[in-house]
Amino acid sequence: MKEINSRPRALFPLMLCFFAMGFVDSVGVATHYIRADFQLSGTLSGLFATMVFLWFLAGAVPAGLLMNKIGRRKTVLWSLLLTAVAFVVPFAHYSFWGMFLSFAFLGLGNTLMQVSLNPLVGNLVSPEKLPGMLTLGQFVKAVCSLLAPVAAGWCALYWQDWKILYWFFLAEALLAFGALARTPIREAPPNAAQTGFKQAFGLLADSVILSCFIGIICHVGLDVGMNMAAPKLLMERAGLGVAAAGYGSGVYFLWRTAGCLAGVFLLGRYGGQKIFRWSMGLIVAGWLLLWFGQTQAVLYAGISCVGLGNANVFPVIFSQALWHSPTRQNEVSGLMIMGLVGGAVFPLLMGAAADFTSSQAGAMGVLAPAIGFLCVFSCRSPAGR
Repeated sequence: MKEINSRPRALFPLMLCFFAMGFVDSVGVATHYIRADFQLSGTLSGLFATMVFLWFLAGAVPAGLLMNKIGRRKTVLWSLLLTAVAFVVPFAHYSFWGMFLSFAFLGLGNTLMQVSLNPLVGNLVSPEKLPGMLTLGQFVKAVCSLLAPVAAGWCALYWQDWKILYWFFLAEALLAFGALARTPIREAPPNAAQTGFKQAFGLLADSVILSCFIGIICHVGLDVGMNMAAPKLLMERAGLGVAAAGYGSGVYFLWRTAGCLAGVFLLGRYGGQKIFRWSMGLIVAGWLLLWFGQTQAVLYAGISCVGLGNANVFPVIFSQALWHSPTRQNEVSGLMIMGLVGGAVFPLLMGAAADFTSSQAGAMGVLAPAIGFLCVFSCRSPAGR
């Protein structure tokens, strides 16, 4: 087949892949059902989420090196196959270890996809449009993340089996695989000669790449940390019950999704640097509301501001890292995705701080240095210039 870089035709299968990328966010709702089905403790059920983040830590850089050998598009295709396997395993053997294996495949597949799909988009759009297009992909992913809990509940209610959700996920993953397999995309020939762990990690000696890496850690830590802290803040400060406070996470992700949609249009018009600074202004305002707020309305306003502000931070930082080292984009992508481990580190620190202070103020205090770093980075960042 003739290789193409036609934007609409080639971008459609990539958006299907971004939707499949959102499957990993079903780990939370799946863990809820698995814990009930097998009578697991909180510690054991938490291993499933940990499995996903460990793959980001251990597999992201090797995935970047793999792209140097087989190319970005083929790496995405392999990630979709691994994801499909993850959804078959529960029906072959539904047990604790069966689900553990399923989540291992899901984590590995998602790691490969995160590392390869984002730079593959760069083969289709100009550098100036890359942040906006990545934001569109994040919006599509967020839609999947929002639908997964609803779909799982619907399957459990009407078919008495939440796992039926995985058949729909499997169908979409195979659809994305078929669409991408039939859409060759022009990319630079694989170059295994520059592949090596030493060379990849050596990129962190570059101050810009290192700042982007730390920025991703802070962004993801803030994202996962807010998802964890929002309900607890509403319970502690506003006196809400467990069920009512759970809407705090939903509000956060709703505004984050809305921010991604807005970013698709705003990034192209105003550029990454301005959007990054405006985003940090919203995050700082939201953090202050959450630090001082004592009423439900103020807390929800703070959660909304942080969600809206954090929506476009990832694509701006990721794009800047790729632009800064155009000949080493595969390895840079691996390093940036390794930064997603911030989603495992920050919740632990926030939980410890909250226990030490007997207040969610301790948890919010942990987020302050991360927000401070991102603010400084947004002022010094050349993104979008």
